[in-house]
Amino acid sequence: MPRNAASPTPNPSPEGEGLMQALAPRKTPIRDALAWTALALLVLTTVAHLLTRPPAMPDYDSVRAGWKPSEAWLYDRDGQLLDSERVDFQRRRMAWVPLAEISPALRDTVVASEDKRFTAHGGVDWLAIASAARTRWTGGRSRGASTLPMQLAAFLSPDLARPGQRGWLTKIRQMRAGQALASNWTRDQMLEAYFNLVPLRGELQGIGAGSRALFGKRPAEMNRTDAALFAGLLPNPAADAEALGRRACRAAQADDCGPIEAAAATLVSGERMAQFDPALAPHLAVRLLDKPGKRVTTTIDRRIQSAAIVALRRQLAGLGAGRVRDGAVVVLDNATGDVLAYVGGVGLKSTAAQVDGANARRQAGSTLKPHLYAQVIERRWLTAASILDDSPVQLDTASGLYVPKNYDRSFKGPVSVRHALAASLNVPAVRALIIDDVQQFRDRLWALGYHGIVEDGEYYGFSLALGSAEVSLVEQANAFRTLANEGKYSPVNFLDAPGEREEARQIVSPAAAFIVGDILADAAARTDAFGADSALRLPFWAAAKTGTSKGMRDNWCIGWSDRFTVAVWVGNLEGDSMRAVSGTSGAAPVWRDVMLALHAGSPGKPPAMPAGVEARRIALPGTREPPRREYFIRGTGQAEMAAAPAAARRPRITSPVSGSVYALDPDIPLDRQSLAVAVSGEVAGYRLILDKKPLGDADAGQQILPRPGRHMLALVDPGGRTVDRVLFTVR
Repeated sequence: MPRNAASPTPNPSPEGEGLMQALAPRKTPIRDALAWTALALLVLTTVAHLLTRPPAMPDYDSVRAGWKPSEAWLYDRDGQLLDSERVDFQRRRMAWVPLAEISPALRDTVVASEDKRFTAHGGVDWLAIASAARTRWTGGRSRGASTLPMQLAAFLSPDLARPGQRGWLTKIRQMRAGQALASNWTRDQMLEAYFNLVPLRGELQGIGAGSRALFGKRPAEMNRTDAALFAGLLPNPAADAEALGRRACRAAQADDCGPIEAAAATLVSGERMAQFDPALAPHLAVRLLDKPGKRVTTTIDRRIQSAAIVALRRQLAGLGAGRVRDGAVVVLDNATGDVLAYVGGVGLKSTAAQVDGANARRQAGSTLKPHLYAQVIERRWLTAASILDDSPVQLDTASGLYVPKNYDRSFKGPVSVRHALAASLNVPAVRALIIDDVQQFRDRLWALGYHGIVEDGEYYGFSLALGSAEVSLVEQANAFRTLANEGKYSPVNFLDAPGEREEARQIVSPAAAFIVGDILADAAARTDAFGADSALRLPFWAAAKTGTSKGMRDNWCIGWSDRFTVAVWVGNLEGDSMRAVSGTSGAAPVWRDVMLALHAGSPGKPPAMPAGVEARRIALPGTREPPRREYFIRGTGQAEMAAAPAAARRPRITSPVSGSVYALDPDIPLDRQSLAVAVSGEVAGYRLILDKKPLGDADAGQQILPRPGRHMLALVDPGGRTVDRVLFTVR
């Protein structure tokens, strides 16, 4: 037979067929059920795993690095807390507190109360869960079984403890998250994070905020009673005093619950919340603190800051809120410019407590006069012994006649510059400004740091001599500090960063600064105005100047000793009058108290006379002032003083008046409306320049043919130097 021929298939025998059936697997109902059950369990396990999968837990380092306090902190020069400023308003949190800085009593009490087998389990306490289940089954009082790792997981992922979602699935997710933390974190890391993340009463979060706000202590200072109260807060931070006292007593295992219940009542009352923030420099804190967790070390001296607050608060309380509600104090170190005290206000009856009185701009009053006299003395136009006429005067200005009057509305006749400045006479100050120049005086004030005086001299006019401009207390303090430092100006320093300070610039001559300082320290010279025993008189050398703005809305006292400059403002920030409160009765007593506190045990010393100053015995005939010893810039001294004759006075343009506005009458011919130019002093050889074009000799009685527009008339001496100029407008 061929090999490829198909062979017939043999028919199996009956015996072979039975054997094959016996060897084949049997498909029984039991085996099928088991298979399906296993499959179902696998599916259910997978679904349960997916449904109970917790969120990913971060590691300890990322949690620690991501912690942001809600506060920023202001410290004094010695590292003591002055104030804090709330920057983040979601939760109130302090800086992260390491576990080593938490009281052992607190750590032990919380662990015993919340998770007594914390050191033994792996994130889930199965014994506690079984006990809780048994208690619930038997109808007893249920106790929680959440471990510290499980609670911490809920802090890290709020979805694990969201109100209304506390079912068994959420609980299992929390358990698994707790196990994940226990596997990857150390016990100390978990406990430390728990204390810092735990929510407490109100908006407080963490042991740092809670210990200060609720207990008035640092975490390391909390005792066993504090620890029991803290543990009692954990189940329900909003609990009332009774419930809190009951829980705390159980946590403390105390036989006598009376002291704990009393402490619980104090905690709930919120009496210690004031210790959360010392509030010694709230206005400066607002100014310097802008980021969560920011720590700023200032130049403030906490002792001096406290003394200034006490002095200001005492004075405002004495004056009465019906007259004065606000005040501010600034203290500077003369040598460095460091701000040693910055009190923007003290609250009390203030209706604008949030306004920073130390940085607010208020009308300066007579406090600008020392800078005016320093300028004219420096330029040798006047001396401290020069005679000025304190008599009625009317000055033609753009807004009409300006008629300056003295504070007491009386006139003293001929007075020396020393007497005029010490007694703060207004009319002589205006006459000194006429001798000087409004624009030049404005420029001098700008150089002294009065950067709120942004307009030119014409805008302020003669009233600038009497302090019509608005200035801040900080500007005032530093300008007077310039006089204390022999005329050298440098900015003030708020931050303790010595390497970044600007070099001082000479603004006022040392001689002029010395002479003005001597005048402001002369108690005898100011006796007529302020009395022999005013608040400006100290038992040691100190120079001071007061000022009162129009309508008695502001009064000031700024002065310096050999080491410190103190500036005080009192008034009403809303602008209403203080009703008969002047600089000597309002601000000066605060200045005196602060100065005495600064120099307790170390009296101020008078400054040494600088080079370029000479002293002479002088007589002042024609005045009520007795002979005296007077200081002069070298080369300007003389033995007898008198009012200078007209020929010896500095040449000036007296008409037209600077700032005047002249209106042309259309019904009168233009050539009949010429303006006559008038000059004072000896002007032989001087020339007049109108709008940069020669007008003619100054002594020839020149006329100006008016044309609409703004014009400048200048008086030029024979050498070509401009000695005076006026601006006027024709319409």
